[in-house]
Amino acid sequence: MSLDAVPAKSARAAQKGQQTKAVIVDAALNLAQQIGLEGLSIGAVAEITQMSKSGVFAHFGSREELQISVVREYHARFEQEVFYAALSAPRGLPRLRAMFGNWMKRTSVEIDSGCIYISGATEFDDRPGPVRDALVESVSIWQAAVLRAVVQAQTEGHLDPGADARQIAFEIHGLILALHYEARFLRVPGSIERAERGFDNLLERCATPTAPPPAAASPQPPLKRVR
Repeated sequence: MSLDAVPAKSARAAQKGQQTKAVIVDAALNLAQQIGLEGLSIGAVAEITQMSKSGVFAHFGSREELQISVVREYHARFEQEVFYAALSAPRGLPRLRAMFGNWMKRTSVEIDSGCIYISGATEFDDRPGPVRDALVESVSIWQAAVLRAVVQAQTEGHLDPGADARQIAFEIHGLILALHYEARFLRVPGSIERAERGFDNLLERCATPTAPPPAAASPQPPLKRVR
């Protein structure tokens, strides 16, 4: 074997390792959305990926590292679907509405699959450690993005500059939390529509007279009926 072939072989092995790790994380994320981060184990993930426990362990080294990788992957997908997808909208209220709309679309899916942010907060709220730190960092980044969008809407003259931007962001987040509780736990019909109406009411209360009119709400998948 030539010396030039050694780096190429190492590169292929590294690429294959990254692909295998991505498959494991994807499977672990799907599992965590159903049973929570606390339910994750090397053995459970090995079973659903049809790998050996040692094979899964070799990529993460511990259950805790697997959980952290799942949190980071969830965060990356959340940012891509909710935040980055909204950046094409004009700054100010249109972008804030786009972010909330994207958030609602994701939430309508997570009513069935579960939200890592919410289930993780329940599991790790009083358990200090790296997994909790990863969750807090992810949620804090997203909350900062919402706050930044609110401030931009004030700067653009769409929302009252004298309004408390942190309070607005807090109430927006509260709508999502209420939606998960009402729709996923209680299975109350019409929860998505009430969350959308709550968002419009909040913006109307804080809007300036020249604020852009509300965009038409996109249809959402119907919630499952309570059995």
